[in-house]
Amino acid sequence: MAHKLNKPIAGYHLLMILSQVDGEFPVAEGEVIIRYLDENFPIHVNLDDEFDTLASLSKDKYMSHFITAMNDFYEDSTPEERDHFLDFAVKLVKADDKITREENEYLTALFNAWVPEYEE
Repeated sequence: MAHKLNKPIAGYHLLMILSQVDGEFPVAEGEVIIRYLDENFPIHVNLDDEFDTLASLSKDKYMSHFITAMNDFYEDSTPEERDHFLDFAVKLVKADDKITREENEYLTALFNAWVPEYEE
């Protein structure tokens, strides 16, 4: 069984998967991730292991890992922290001025899991 991700790391995994699902990684999306890192990691942390974990995922494993990270983040967060994270997620998928079908699918999964009154 995989180890539980702490909240900031789970958020990093969620954003990185969101940035990769459409097969593109524009600079604007990277900038959103950097802002997230700056806000959630006040001291420098080595994310090489996290990056390696994400880079080793095949595309067919994205959703299952996304759900795991989503649940780990949820367990350790308040509703306000989840709302704040959702803002990062929306900014990321909108960063390149287009929301692909894949990005919408993952973002919808996040909203459906975290926002009880959200209806697609």
